[in-house]
Amino acid sequence: KNKVFLHRFLNRFSDLLNTNFREELVLKKIEESVRFVLVGTTHPGNIGASARAMKNMGIRKMELVSPKDFPNEKAFYRAKSASDILEEATIYPDLGTSVSEAKLVIGTSARNRKVPWPKVSPKEAAQEIVKLCSQGEENIAVVFGREDRGLTNKELGFCNLHVHIPATDEYASLNLSQAVQILAYEIRLCGLKFQGSYERQEWDVPLAKNAEIERLISHFDEVMQEVGFYEVDNPRQLLTRTRRFFRRSKIDHLEANIFRGIFAAIQKKLKK
Repeated sequence: KNKVFLHRFLNRFSDLLNTNFREELVLKKIEESVRFVLVGTTHPGNIGASARAMKNMGIRKMELVSPKDFPNEKAFYRAKSASDILEEATIYPDLGTSVSEAKLVIGTSARNRKVPWPKVSPKEAAQEIVKLCSQGEENIAVVFGREDRGLTNKELGFCNLHVHIPATDEYASLNLSQAVQILAYEIRLCGLKFQGSYERQEWDVPLAKNAEIERLISHFDEVMQEVGFYEVDNPRQLLTRTRRFFRRSKIDHLEANIFRGIFAAIQKKLKK
């Protein structure tokens, strides 16, 4: 009975202590969930350069819709060390088939359309993508059009949002791989910020001191021993992993006191 109680507590404790679990995994989720779709690409070198730009920023899934010339050695030459992206690329006959299972489709558009469509900047598109990834959503597509004329109105109709890169009016034409690099970079940057690598919010309570963490770890060990959770003479890696768990969590002073209060309450209940 005591072991069942402790197991339940540990599950709840883990949830509380890892409130930013999804944030820590958001870059991995982006890698798994986001795919870049190149439509009707004319030059194989642009496909290779795009693959390189993607891999630089942690985007690994490429889809090609009716490429004019692929596979081609020029694509692999331009990809350099991103040839694995090309080797794993999926080819579709049309965009509708490619994005049929997508939860969010964002299409690049260089010009205004007769019928207005929700339009966002690369940064705003990235924020939308990362938000969905952090919520566990999968199958997000970012679509890039042909080098000479972009996406057709029908193809843009498959998209939830249109993203516009605000280049100068004097010369607004970007190379395909440049557009891919900009979107991939914004997604990467947003993912890092979401993960907490940048712009950390001021914490309301000071972090627990080293001594407080040590007392917390010792107290937790006492509880585990009292319920017979492990063999004292043969703890294996349990105590090391427990220590790592507490150390990486960056618990603050108040949280440390809360959890020690919980441990004390468990011990009191066990003695009844």
